[in-house]
Amino acid sequence: MYIPKIYRIEDQELMKEIISENGFALLISDKEKLCATHSMFLLNETEEGFYLETHISRGNFQAKVLKDGDEVLCDFLGAHSYISSSWYDHKNVSTWNYEAVQIRGKIRLMTDDELYEHLRKLTFKYEKAQKCPMLVENMGDEYVRKEMKGAFGINVFPTEIHIASKLSQNRDEVNAERIISNLMESDDADSKKIAEKMKNSREL
Repeated sequence: MYIPKIYRIEDQELMKEIISENGFALLISDKEKLCATHSMFLLNETEEGFYLETHISRGNFQAKVLKDGDEVLCDFLGAHSYISSSWYDHKNVSTWNYEAVQIRGKIRLMTDDELYEHLRKLTFKYEKAQKCPMLVENMGDEYVRKEMKGAFGINVFPTEIHIASKLSQNRDEVNAERIISNLMESDDADSKKIAEKMKNSREL
């Protein structure tokens, strides 16, 4: 991912936020042919740092070719919004503000027990807010282990981390305020989130 220096950051907390809030991301590989699969990711922190967890269908081509030590790219898109040039006080081009994370890493295939725990954590994350949560613990061990035979679990250990936060840093205060004002008028949740992030970064 190309990131101009002005938008490139090393904020690990922002990275965690983007991954946590946008876990349905792309798993990209080029073994035998270029492939990309949307899959659910979790970030797992350790004393040494962190690694990513995900799973895909065993029927997926990537599941048939990926082996321990292969390289993949994980692509996470955070909040993003169109920025119209009509909002500026001068002639310029329209653009897009966004936050994103790309992590390149080496994979290690999950054991059955690791896959079971991954599915338990993933289910809990998204079921806990439901009125009647259906947790792995409620499904029964036999049922879960039968169903997970169709899943291919992958751990991704980072070798490169790229974090982009493009929030109109190249605009002066007057035009930044104009952008924020227009974004806040939108009904789009991402537009409002980008506006808030712009305000926080500039303390406007």
